Amino acid sequence: ESRFVLSDCRDSILEPLCFPEQSTDGPSLHGPSSELLVCLFCSESVLLQQKDFLLKHLLLEHKMVIADVKLIADLPKYMLYWKGRFLEQPVTDFCSVIKTNSTGPVEKQEDYFLLCDVLPEDRVLREKLQQKRLEEVLEQQQKERDDNSFHRLCMFCSEEFSGNRSTLLNHMAREHSFSIGLPDNIVYCTEFLDALQRKLDNLQCLYCEKTFRDKTTLKDHMRKKAHRRINASNREYDRFYVINYLELGKTWEEVQSEDDRELVDDEDDDWSDWQAHPVSAVCLFCDHQSDTMDQIYTHMKEGHGFDLLMLRTELGLRFYQQVKLVNFIRRQIHQSRCYGCQEKFESRADALRHIMAEGHVMKLPDASAWDQPQYYFPTYENDALLCTLSDSDNDQSEEASHGEDVPVIAEDMSDLRALKQSSVLNQLLKNRSSCS
Repeated sequence: ESRFVLSDCRDSILEPLCFPEQSTDGPSLHGPSSELLVCLFCSESVLLQQKDFLLKHLLLEHKMVIADVKLIADLPKYMLYWKGRFLEQPVTDFCSVIKTNSTGPVEKQEDYFLLCDVLPEDRVLREKLQQKRLEEVLEQQQKERDDNSFHRLCMFCSEEFSGNRSTLLNHMAREHSFSIGLPDNIVYCTEFLDALQRKLDNLQCLYCEKTFRDKTTLKDHMRKKAHRRINASNREYDRFYVINYLELGKTWEEVQSEDDRELVDDEDDDWSDWQAHPVSAVCLFCDHQSDTMDQIYTHMKEGHGFDLLMLRTELGLRFYQQVKLVNFIRRQIHQSRCYGCQEKFESRADALRHIMAEGHVMKLPDASAWDQPQYYFPTYENDALLCTLSDSDNDQSEEASHGEDVPVIAEDMSDLRALKQSSVLNQLLKNRSSCS
């Protein structure tokens, strides 16, 4: 778990900080609801959260079993649909009949009915309900992404945030090492934060979910045990991640395990259409994120007046010099210091205001200040900006002229088939298969 420690000089960073990351888990996607579930055959009805009572009623009173209930996206609508159909036609027209004690006396035999997606009509219904739920979730997610009226206090320091939800989520990830994932992966964000806040108000740790006697003890526990994260096995959180709505009847873990099995089984796969995921690089000066490097460079240049490409060309910066410069600027800003003149401020916001007002955005200190080995190590451990830096034109031409003399091990492997076959994950999966 990433964190930073304050020493006597109050700004020694002993471990990398952390940007928001994708993270998270089978969907228990129904939030608290006052919707009613109706019996398929009689007037019995219960609240959605009491569905187990109704399923038991269906089994005991009507000898009806519904397969894979947890995978039905909208159970109330599903029940209403089949209640209507059973009024039109007998249940035997739709359901498989299971006869109990089939070899015993006739008087002891009973017929039970199974409603499942082997029936094409049932399968179509489940898929339509899933599709409708996905459309609703994506529409809600888009509203939240575009909403700039968000207003909330940070759960850890009570700093106030207004505007887009990403400002608060990125703040908690950067300043408190608490990440629930990239903002664009979250849906029903306000409800999510409310659920987390309730746990803290009830003096409950967000990760191990133990309860403590007071807020100070809870805060110390979460800090010392590195429990500033959510419990991924708590299904209460599943409904807040879009990935859990994407595929009918599968959790993200199941989809991922299928992808992993392909690494073992499909040795002759064609990887020609392989595409990388967006990088989601974060600006050096604010919480803005972009899916491509061109976008993030343009944002920093137009929004803050910082032109990294110009600095690379003018100073002839090699790849690792650029890495050190980015890490240096990140660390200085995190420590509320102007990287140009080294003046220290009370807050990061004050330092950024000074940098802009004094025109220090493109003012770099002497290279001896930042071209140091300590800045080989990233300030933020998942800093996508570092992954896309490249050498200056001079360095590239120099490499081309000496390429035959110097053996080069490429960081960017072009032979993806070799990567696929030699990956550690592949070996682990093979070992696991042989053990089982």
